[in-house]
Amino acid sequence: MLVITERLPQPCRSDTDLLLSFELRSKTRLRTRTVDGEEAGLFLTAGAPLAHGQCLRAEDGRVVRILAADEALLHVRCASPEALCRAAYHLGNRHVHLQVGDGWLRLLDDYVLEQMLQQMGAEVSRLFAPFNPESGAYGSGHHHSHGKEAAFQYAPKLHLFGQPA
Repeated sequence: MLVITERLPQPCRSDTDLLLSFELRSKTRLRTRTVDGEEAGLFLTAGAPLAHGQCLRAEDGRVVRILAADEALLHVRCASPEALCRAAYHLGNRHVHLQVGDGWLRLLDDYVLEQMLQQMGAEVSRLFAPFNPESGAYGSGHHHSHGKEAAFQYAPKLHLFGQPA
């Protein structure tokens, strides 16, 4: 089995690829197969979900590139930038992962959210494409405690735009 243990800081030339959905790219422990059919296991430290094009190193030195698999998505457009911001606000308030583009939003297909967006006047269509949502302002996922547990008491790590998380 190919044992993958290290995140590499930037895209690079790879020896093999892993084609993964967003849900699987969010896991740090995973048993899967490369696109070539070789059994592989992820054993990564916690962090932001793996991004399309990100490279990892296996224990044997090989480099593995992550590819975002096509998924069923909702593509959202609105009549104005204000309406699009309102849609993003309501989706964010529900902790929905969002991919943000120039004049559009994408989210995983969900009929309840689709109906909410349509009621808000948004134009919603379905498509099958890779899903690459924002990683969040703090760079490594959603971590907070409403109960103030000690494990969650750390200084925030703000996302530096244009730099890898």
